[in-house]
Amino acid sequence: MPTIVSAKLKELEATRAKLASLEQAVQAELGKELAGLPAKFGFESVDDFIEAVRTATGARRGRRGRPAKNADGAKKRRRRAVITDETRAEVKKMVEGGKTGAAIAEALNISLPTVQNIKKALGLVKKR
Repeated sequence: MPTIVSAKLKELEATRAKLASLEQAVQAELGKELAGLPAKFGFESVDDFIEAVRTATGARRGRRGRPAKNADGAKKRRRRAVITDETRAEVKKMVEGGKTGAAIAEALNISLPTVQNIKKALGLVKKR
């Protein structure tokens, strides 16, 4: 005679199997829907569709993103920032105003590591 616990364990195992089957079905349907999106919106290739989405959303390159490209398809290269005394003074003023490093970098169009290097050179960071 099976115990209540073993019956519940069998029911649990059957439910897990059903859940796994449903997850596979959902993944398959999702894959079909995603594959059809470019054609649904009139694009001939996935790459064209992705580029249109990036353009529409203003998506920027992230750490794992692909490099941004010019209109002719060539990779854009970031121009090296020229750090002047005025830039250093502006960084100092913004730090004293309570701005974060990321906000300073964006406002001055320089990288966050550059901001950190300037702060270090000016003695605006605490020693560990």
